[in-house]
Amino acid sequence: MADDSLLGFSFPAICRKKMTAAFDGGRLTSDGGVLLLAQAERQLGIAERLAACICDPRDQSRVVHDLDDILRARMLGSVLAEGGMTP
Repeated sequence: MADDSLLGFSFPAICRKKMTAAFDGGRLTSDGGVLLLAQAERQLGIAERLAACICDPRDQSRVVHDLDDILRARMLGSVLAEGGMTP
């Protein structure tokens, strides 16, 4: 299958400024604020410290997602008000 994401195209000039669209930007988001929040959370270790306070009754041999990762996803999802993250 061809990788169409590397194709770019140009728009008509706007106020004599060239505008080009490309889809090779790497990690992109429509809400850049959550990337900043996620980085701050990781540096402060909020989810990790909170997870250390919670007893995890799951069978650790079968755990796929660590408790701190689950808490981090829940916190960031709540900030974004994701539909699937409501209680």
